[in-house]
Amino acid sequence: MKSEPDMKIGFVGVGTMGAPMVRCLVEAGLRPALFDVDHEAARRVADENGLDVMGSLPEIGQACDLVILMLPRSEIVRMVCLGSGDDAPGLVDGLKQGALVVDMSSSDPMETRKLAGELAKAGVTLMDAPVSGGLRKAIAGSLSIMLGRDDEAAAGRVTPVLEAMGNVILTGPLASGHASKALNNYVSAAGLAAACEALIVGRKFGLNPETLVDVLNVSTGRNNSTENKLKQFVLNGEFRKAGFSLDLMAKDVALAKSLSSDLGLDLPCIDEVSDLWSDARNTLEKDADHTEIFSYLETLAERDGA
Repeated sequence: MKSEPDMKIGFVGVGTMGAPMVRCLVEAGLRPALFDVDHEAARRVADENGLDVMGSLPEIGQACDLVILMLPRSEIVRMVCLGSGDDAPGLVDGLKQGALVVDMSSSDPMETRKLAGELAKAGVTLMDAPVSGGLRKAIAGSLSIMLGRDDEAAAGRVTPVLEAMGNVILTGPLASGHASKALNNYVSAAGLAAACEALIVGRKFGLNPETLVDVLNVSTGRNNSTENKLKQFVLNGEFRKAGFSLDLMAKDVALAKSLSSDLGLDLPCIDEVSDLWSDARNTLEKDADHTEIFSYLETLAERDGA
């Protein structure tokens, strides 16, 4: 991997996805400094990979030329970047002029544009590079990475680093990555819900669920969920092994709905899918996996007498 040998890299957010992404950077010969509000998690990932943990956000900002963020939502990204008062400073309190921040979280594209303007006042360039592929591809270093940027030179500097974690797709200007990710997950969520409903109807009719999945996968109903989720996690009841929370899926679909509303569009499918996933999130356990939408739909079907 070709990258600037003197570029100092930081990584904020070493949870379920962040930890294997850090390992991919290490395998590519990079040594990112780490920070996480869960200090024990940060120390564990650091010890596993021979890395350093920074004690605060300004400290990691001061130490790095490029800081990668892998966080749950836009509100947290904003607090990490800008802080939330004198008692909670952010990266911007340590970042140098010309520093780069890459938000790989699934953030609100409208908020990304606002944050970029605020960071620009401090001489810091923001790019968005959300990912798709889930835990399995994070571990393999084969994520799809959607890079939105306004500064082509800055994008050229970060692309070799991102390529250590997956395949980079240049989606367009700033926030285009976050918009693409939200819309991708809307389509994914709609496909999973439709596939689960098909299984429920088919089983009620007397079809063998595994045979139905086979039919879908050689026919026009084939999608990522029919290929990679139904037999692997749904039919065998091993939902939690899929590795992506229902809460985050509901959040991403809500972002797609919000984006369509912000653009003055009235689209019935996106509204219905968002409402479905929000209702499921409010009904199931907080740590439910996204594949457990099947259980929620089963409950609805039984309640309605299906």
